[in-house]
Amino acid sequence: MNTANNQSVIIEQVGLTKKIIMNRPDKRNSLDEEMILKIREAVNEFSEDTETKSIVITGTGENFCSGLNLDYLQKISKYDILENKTDSNNFKDLLLSIYNCKKPVIAMVDGYALAGGCGIASACDIIIASDRAQFGYTEVKIGFIPAIVMVFLLKRVSEANAKDLLLTSKFISAQEAYRIGFINYHIDHNLLESYTENICRTFNQMPSSSIQLTKEMFRNISNMSFDSALNYAANMNALTRMTEECKKGIYRFLSKDNNSGKKKKNNN
Repeated sequence: MNTANNQSVIIEQVGLTKKIIMNRPDKRNSLDEEMILKIREAVNEFSEDTETKSIVITGTGENFCSGLNLDYLQKISKYDILENKTDSNNFKDLLLSIYNCKKPVIAMVDGYALAGGCGIASACDIIIASDRAQFGYTEVKIGFIPAIVMVFLLKRVSEANAKDLLLTSKFISAQEAYRIGFINYHIDHNLLESYTENICRTFNQMPSSSIQLTKEMFRNISNMSFDSALNYAANMNALTRMTEECKKGIYRFLSKDNNSGKKKKNNN
């Protein structure tokens, strides 16, 4: 991936964390075809990269992403049905790549996260927002429907709260987004980056296989009946015990516990 600062998407590496940075600050990091494809390409690449243990998606400047770029909107208004289906599937594939990523994906949100930008955040595993963040789905105002983003929104909030957001096109603050369960954390904007780094550090210390399989279970269980989910979970539990990472983790835990017990005896 290209890391040059004149690119619409910048990639940075901080230890075991990859940062995907939407880089059109003069246009509030609004999306076009190129950005959508580049972000998806980066997520897919880092999902398979053994040197990457967490991914952060964010924006340059004081905004996360304000949705589709105006020039892009003008362009798609002239598409025929086949072109529109292709374009719609490209955005769907971007959100799916984030949702299906083997690594934990964190949205670090400052300023506006609107429409498609809000959709990108909602597909992430964790959303960390500053006290300056605002979220909104503005599609219905211009005759669109928030179709693809709705699917991911409903995985985060109740249908009642989703309707309130999607049908009114209103903006909500980070505090309100936290209250309805849309975001995971809201903090002072001065601490946004350091807080996100701490969350990544936690993920980076975890065994990759257990993170990947836990994410896989979240995706699969949501489509199962209670009994099927429980049987699937029991099988996954048994299979996970066979992995080298699990065996090493148990060994380290037991060694640590034994050492702790010896210290207590010596102190007595």
